Amino acid sequence: MINTFVTLFWRKCLLTQAAKRLEDRGFRVIRLEAGQWNTERDMHRAIATALDFPDYYGRNLDALNDCLGDVACYGGYDDAPEGAGLVLVFTDYDRFATTCPRSAQVVLDIIADQARQAAVLRRRLICLVQSNDPQIRFEPVGAMPVLWNNDEALDARRC
Repeated sequence: MINTFVTLFWRKCLLTQAAKRLEDRGFRVIRLEAGQWNTERDMHRAIATALDFPDYYGRNLDALNDCLGDVACYGGYDDAPEGAGLVLVFTDYDRFATTCPRSAQVVLDIIADQARQAAVLRRRLICLVQSNDPQIRFEPVGAMPVLWNNDEALDARRC
């Protein structure tokens, strides 16, 4: 979180280790297989189910922003203890980014923006994004760049 609220991973083993470290520190970790999302609708369905969004969730990007804001900033819809953080872990995100590039970018932007707002309220929201494409790039999100994790940032094998 020092550099960005959304962090990229190429190797799943590093992603798993990072998620486990956060879980061991009391974070609620939600794992989502983005590689199974063929449409934006699939993404909405998966996130709404995982975060227990209310029935009135509109299943569009504006509604995602609203409901994720409730979760990130106020702990809504979940049973996480006060002050605990939430970690969203997306695996195979490159597949979703290929099929729905605009939505994939906007989802990360929404998460980064909500994470920044949550931090002001002393809550924590982190997103770990795994890609099988070692060259994947995203535009800055939440006015911050999407960066590789420290262990792989300079990894020549990723190229």
